Amino acid sequence: MADTATAKSSQSVPKKRRLLTETVRSRFTAYTFISPFFILFAIFGLYPIVFTIYLSFFKWDALGPMKYVGFKNYELITSDPTFWIAFSNTLIMALMGTVPQLIVALFVAVMLNSALNKFKNTFRILYFMPNITSIVAVTLVFSTMFGNNGMVNWMLNTFGAESVPFNSGWWGVKIAISSMVMWRWMGYNAIIFLSGLQSIPTDIYEASKIDGATRGQQLRYITLPLLRPFILFVTLISTIGALQLFTEPYVFLGQSGTGSTRQEGVTMVTYLYNEAFKNGFFGTAAATAVLLFVATILFSVLNMMLGREGGETGGKKA
Repeated sequence: MADTATAKSSQSVPKKRRLLTETVRSRFTAYTFISPFFILFAIFGLYPIVFTIYLSFFKWDALGPMKYVGFKNYELITSDPTFWIAFSNTLIMALMGTVPQLIVALFVAVMLNSALNKFKNTFRILYFMPNITSIVAVTLVFSTMFGNNGMVNWMLNTFGAESVPFNSGWWGVKIAISSMVMWRWMGYNAIIFLSGLQSIPTDIYEASKIDGATRGQQLRYITLPLLRPFILFVTLISTIGALQLFTEPYVFLGQSGTGSTRQEGVTMVTYLYNEAFKNGFFGTAAATAVLLFVATILFSVLNMMLGREGGETGGKKA
């Protein structure tokens, strides 16, 4: 009997070891398959963020040795009036380009989701095409449209209005750049809204029709509340993109001959670019990037909080 027990125990140990080995192998295989993402993110995502934060405490011109200056770079940029102008310009153009864009995108999504539209696939492609068009090409076309003798001023003159200095005016530059952003991203957001509309069951609308609900009431009490997660996502992505605005003002002002450093069109990212690659102050550029990163996080959290409060309020009213 003792020999039999010893034999059983000796057989059970290899089985446990074998099972443990198989578990380790399966986990190792799984981590191996997902490791490329984490490796690439660590190299091209995490390392630049950490190095930028580290660089923001040093004075460096990319050629000589790095000199530790503490929070001096942050003091320099926060005391620079151009930095605050760039910050205010970014917020203004973010509002001008994002709010109308989301409203029009929602209207387009409702139109594309309508049963009366016979050419849905064609219109979906047409509305999404601006998003896959080169930003530089879009900016060049809009630079011609918003030129002093461009099509927009020609239309204004036709209706008896005066020409607007879109290339140099304080509000003219912002209107032109915001129009580019709105035109390029409206179709992308409309497609996201459309996917949200198609996820809403049609039974809800049919039941509301039986109860006598109008289309306006359906939009207010059914469509918008059920679209809240999609609206929150689109608003969050649009806000992050607006805070990183660079190509449109840089190319537009460069085409107009005024350069990207003009205060009426400078943004946070163009200010950062000028500090690093034109002035050679990589430390202040890194500090600007850190502050922009913090501002992006704060605005993202604010959007999420407002979205949740709106959803809770709507649920309590319902």
